[in-house]
Amino acid sequence: DVQLQASGGGLVQPGESLRLACAASGFSFDDHAIGWFRQAPGKEREGIFCITSGEGRAYYADSVKGRFTISSDDAKKMVYLQMDNLKPEDTARYYCAARFYRGPCRPDLYPYWGQGTLVTISS
Repeated sequence: DVQLQASGGGLVQPGESLRLACAASGFSFDDHAIGWFRQAPGKEREGIFCITSGEGRAYYADSVKGRFTISSDDAKKMVYLQMDNLKPEDTARYYCAARFYRGPCRPDLYPYWGQGTLVTISS
């Protein structure tokens, strides 16, 4: 039974930082990958970070590249999304999701989802 639980969201001001966490269970990191997605009200869900190849190639969306960084603790099955220099346009519900092996950073290719955590950036 795959479980994904995102946490760490909240309200911050522009320029501040926030770290989200994703606790995973029910699958092995050896043959699955975690991706991060976000969805703002009225907009389509978009990929923020994914591992897209078996060689570990990482994809960051252009909108977050250089500001968001992924780290993980594989033994604890935890993945972290460090978000720096947050902007109002980053406001969204953030989701961690999982898929077997790796592939393109598309929500429809990730079958396992948690409930997400809301991030609001406002002055």
